[in-house]
Amino acid sequence: MKINWEGVMPAVTTKFTAEGQLDLVMFEKNIKAQIDAGVNGIILGGTLGEASTLTKEEKEVLINTTLRIAEGKIPVIVNIAEQTTSEAVTLAKRAEELGVNGLMLLPPMRYKATDHETVVYFKEIAKSTSLPIMIYNNPVDYKIEVTLDMFEELLKLENIQAVKESTRDISNVVRIRNRFGNRLKVLCGVDTLALESLVTGADGWVAGLVVAYPAETVAIYKLVKAGRVNEAVDIYRWFMPLLELDISPQLVQNIKLAEVATGLGTENVRAPRLPLQGTERERVLSIIDLAMKNRPVLPEYKTI
Repeated sequence: MKINWEGVMPAVTTKFTAEGQLDLVMFEKNIKAQIDAGVNGIILGGTLGEASTLTKEEKEVLINTTLRIAEGKIPVIVNIAEQTTSEAVTLAKRAEELGVNGLMLLPPMRYKATDHETVVYFKEIAKSTSLPIMIYNNPVDYKIEVTLDMFEELLKLENIQAVKESTRDISNVVRIRNRFGNRLKVLCGVDTLALESLVTGADGWVAGLVVAYPAETVAIYKLVKAGRVNEAVDIYRWFMPLLELDISPQLVQNIKLAEVATGLGTENVRAPRLPLQGTERERVLSIIDLAMKNRPVLPEYKTI
């Protein structure tokens, strides 16, 4: 399946039972809700998916389950965030064997690689697979920035095709477009900058709160791309307090509480993460409760 690298692509959470096992029943319910809302792809194994706590076997179960649910209707993309190049290459090859449609690559984990090391790392993975690739550029959280000059080198490989742009510099969308045209697709990776990024030329949105509010997220994307920006802004203003839950070290716990509110998940996380407690839990719940009471009526966005 060809990936166009556009539209809304949820970085989905991993569902767990109270006993800490994979909750595939709730996971399937959520994936189906994303597809029904009109998302353009599913991304597995990101930070929000608690990938660092998953075993190799669990990752394969999630991949196979998602491919079965998607039925080839939308692409399934796997995130690679490994500690060594060889581990990353092994996972990329295995993902392709399982039938995954694309990859998202983080820079080397637990080591602040130089620009040269980072480029070589990405290129070694890309050369090991025929799958199309999106580079995750998030220097705020991962301390490594993929600069435009680095992308100039990376784009010599045809299967490196997109960037999840999370530098927090909204003007970077324009810089990328000016430098590379449509050769490098741009997807916003920061929920609180999504509308602004789309207006300035981003092709898509790798979203977090979409796992709890898929329809609202897709509606914003569709309205912006249809030129109905004012309507999109109205929804976005309602959404902003929720979207801010994504830019927190506890984003997983925050977003899973939002999934509980919409019936699309549970708050079970895997240690060392623990469910929110005390005043912070009360604060997050108050944001979610207020949003649920004022949830907007959406236009018929699917027909736009």
